[in-house]
This record gives sequence, C-alpha cells and structure tokens, in this order.
Amino acid sequence: MANDHAPHAGWPIFRSLANFQPGNLPGDLIAGLTLAAIAIPEQMATARLGGFSPQIGFFAFMAGSLGFAMFGANRFLSCGADSTITPIFAGGLALMATAGTPDYQSLAMALALLVGAIMVAGSLFKLGWIANLLSTPVTVGFLAGISVHILVSQLSGVLGLASPDGPTLYKLGVLASEFDKANPYTLVIGLGVLALVAGCEKISARIPGALIGLVAATIAVIAGHLEAKGVKVVGTVPGTLPTPSLPDIAPERWVKLSSLAILIAVVVMVQTAATTRSFLSDPDKPADVDRDFLGAGAGSLIAGLFGAFPVNASPPRTGIVSETGGRTQVAGLFAAAIVLALLAFGATLLQHVPDAALGGVLLFVALRIIRARQIAMIFRQSFYEFLLVVATAAAIIVLPIEQGVAVGIALSLLHGIWTTTRGRLVQFVQVRGTTIWWPAGRNVAAEPRPDIAVVGLQAPLSFLNAASFHSDVLKVVSASTPKPKLLVIEASGVVEIDFTAAQALHDLFRECRDNGVTVAIARLESTRAQDAFERFGLYEILPRDHVFHSVYEAVHALGGQA
Repeated sequence: MANDHAPHAGWPIFRSLANFQPGNLPGDLIAGLTLAAIAIPEQMATARLGGFSPQIGFFAFMAGSLGFAMFGANRFLSCGADSTITPIFAGGLALMATAGTPDYQSLAMALALLVGAIMVAGSLFKLGWIANLLSTPVTVGFLAGISVHILVSQLSGVLGLASPDGPTLYKLGVLASEFDKANPYTLVIGLGVLALVAGCEKISARIPGALIGLVAATIAVIAGHLEAKGVKVVGTVPGTLPTPSLPDIAPERWVKLSSLAILIAVVVMVQTAATTRSFLSDPDKPADVDRDFLGAGAGSLIAGLFGAFPVNASPPRTGIVSETGGRTQVAGLFAAAIVLALLAFGATLLQHVPDAALGGVLLFVALRIIRARQIAMIFRQSFYEFLLVVATAAAIIVLPIEQGVAVGIALSLLHGIWTTTRGRLVQFVQVRGTTIWWPAGRNVAAEPRPDIAVVGLQAPLSFLNAASFHSDVLKVVSASTPKPKLLVIEASGVVEIDFTAAQALHDLFRECRDNGVTVAIARLESTRAQDAFERFGLYEILPRDHVFHSVYEAVHALGGQA
C-alpha cells in the first residue's frame, strides 16, 4: 500500500486530486455547494473590511481556490480572503494610499505578488519551521488584538455612523460618544445578522447562517424601502471579470511594501501550517506543510495578477469541506465556479445587500476568533504566559496594526529564547542503593559522595547562558566541603554548544585542572554538541577518555582518583 501514494508525491500540479475517484464526486459537489454558501458572504464582508468592493473578495476566493488546488497538497484546505490578515495589510496600505482608490488596489496587487513570492520561496527552501515562530500565547493574543480591530472597524457600519479616522481606541471613544445618533434600522440589521449567524453556528456549522442573514436583510431593505431611511447598501457590483495584469507602481514602493509582505507571509505560514495539520489528508502521514506553502503562495500570486489582495488558509472553511463530505480539492474548485457564475450572471442580486449585514457577519467572525477558553486556561496554568497574551493583544490594539504584529512576532521570539535558555545549573545526587544519579530534591534519598560533584544544564549552552554556567559551576566546586576531586558534567540536556559557550567550557576545564579537580562529561548525547567538541577543540584540554555514556561510568572510572 505504501507504493500507492509514492508516484503522486512528485505531481507538479493538482497533486491534491491524485487519488480522486468518481465515487468522490457527489461528496465533493455537496461540500463545494456548502462552501460557496459560507464563502460568498464572508468574502464580500472581508473585502469591505480591507477597503475593497465586494467583487474583489470573490476574485481573491477564486484565485486562492485555483492556486491551492493546482499546487497545494491538502485535500480539504480552503484558501481565499481572510479576516486575520486583512486588517493587517489594510492598515499598512492605508499609510500609502486612500482606501478604494485605483492606487490602493495597485498596492494591494503588488503586496499579493510579494507575499506569493515569499510563500513560494518558503516552500522551495523548506521553511516550514517558520510556522513555529509564534507561540500559542502570542498567537492567542494576536487573534484577540485582530478581533478588537475588526469589531471597532465594523461598529460604525452597524450603527449607521460615519467611520472616524485615527487609532483604534480613539475610534472606539468617538463611536461611544455618538451612539445616541445611531440609525436604528442599521443597528437592528447588523445585530440581527450577528444573532442569526451565531444561532446557526450553534446548531450546525454546515448551516450557511451568513448567507441566510444577507438574503433576509436584503429582502427587508427592498420591502421596507430602508435605503430611503439611511440604510447604506453595497450598490452596483460590476459583473465584468478581470484580465491578468501587473500593478503599475514605482520601484521604491515595491521596496516599501516588502516589510509588510514579510509580516503577512509569516502570518499566512503560521495559519496555513495550523490548518493543514488540523485537517490531514491522510491521518497516517504527516502534513506536507512546505507543499501547502506553495499552494497558498500560488493563490496570492494569481490574486495579485487578477486585481485582488493576499489570500490565506481558512480553518473554519476547511472544516466545512471536511465535515460535509469533501474528499478532494474538487470541492474548492466547484465553490469557486459557483462564485464565478454569481459574479458573471447574478451580480445585480448583490446591489441591495446592506453594509450593516456585512458588518454583522464580520462581528461574528471577530467574536469567533477570540479564544476565550484558551485565554482562561493560560491564565490558570501559566500566569507569565498570560501576560504575553495581554502584551501582544495590547500592542496590536494600541500601535498601528502592522507594528503591533511585528511586536507580537518579536515577543514570541524573545519568549522562545527565554524559555530555551533560562535553565539554571542542576546538581545531581546518587540515589541510595542504586547506580542512578538524579537531580537533587526533597524526595530523593541521596547516597553521600562529598568527594564528587555532578552538575548539569537542561538547556542549550550558548552565549546567552555560558557566563552564568561557568560561574555557577565554579561556585558549586568552591562551596563544597570538602572540595570535590571529581566534577562530572551531566550533558544530556545540552543539545547545542556555540562558540562563546565552547570558550567558557575551555576556561572551566582549565581552571578545574589547575585547582586539582578532575573533569568528566557524561551523556553527551546530542550529535550537534558532539560535533562542537570536535570543532572547537575541546578535546585538546579534556581527554577523550573523560567522556562517558553515564554518570555512573564516569564515577566508576575516575572516582578512584577522587
């Protein structure tokens, strides 16, 4: 059976269709129809969130679906306009052009091409590990901050008020002060759609609550002549299909977009990896994250060529495909075909859709991405990581959003560095009546060995902790009474040794030797650490026969010298 899949691994395109069987078609068509019903209102709303007309969201969905089906590996993943990245790039683009203008759309196209190129490069150079750059607390805080941005940005539409300019908290204050001027019709439409979508989601995620809500709201607008009562609608949606073209912007503006493109690409990588790992094509095989980067990148490249913005994997839509019987990317392609048909032949049906209804859809999306249970769990189990959640969310809310995302990534990296290198020196004792050496503790019955000191570091040894390791070991040796004659470094936790750390070890070995203390290394298991001993010449000062497979072997061999 293993050979059944081997030939498909090298398929250059449509790899996700490699195992398609005619019997899969009914399930794929049902899943595609359901996906289209879910995606149509979401893509319209997400486009409006980014400052684009609704049909641009359709272009993004079709581009993402086609690009991923052609070059991705996952059989279920749905790719298109996404509310997670849209506020980020909309905030960045707004600093360079006015939303809704041709210049703004050209910049979005260029950004999509840059994000696509970065994603393709990430696939070719096997950069799937980048998806691990955001820790769970930082990701949770990131989503909470994005959620607040979406909520605040949509409140004006739901309330029927003009959208104020300025930072997020300032906008919230202005809207709160003008709440008494809200249009009751738009408020009822927005909150009604929110309640309907939430209720349908509660019953079953397969129910297209957003589509039902948009249809109901549109009928209400037409029947009640609500446009005359101040309810704003989408208006004319052009039914013309785009032709491929390159954005006409100056070279220096491409350079200016590059930092924003990197931020967006990192977020897309994280979300794509999380989605494909959650919905495996084959439960017995790991996700091909690098190949799925290629699919998502292809989606953004096609989107950029056809007048849209960067696309991203969608966990909720992917879940819909999986849960409604989809077996291959035929489901996504069929959904894209339905959207294309709507755009080509039914665009006039969309002109009376109220903006408040789209706002209600986005309010639901914003509330859905807040992981309240996970925040509560982090608070209970690790308060300092809860502070990371708060700091990340605050940075994204208070700072310009693209700067807030950069701060979030930086916090995640600093968190990773801190947790990796915060390991302090651990002293080991021999468990009474055994040959086992174990970290000292109140519940460990120790065999007295005053002439032997055994220490270890349960972290990589690098420039970040080399100096403290060196000084802490010397303190253990000098504080022991009597002074130990044998020092064993238990190195099972030392998976890496850099140049600075090697110099610290060299000095430590020399100082111990000069003080009459024999040094041994036990359980140097990491191949990288073993290579470092060779590369940095540590065997020139520590004899090779002083490196042992266990602490007991070291004590048995050299303890007689102690």
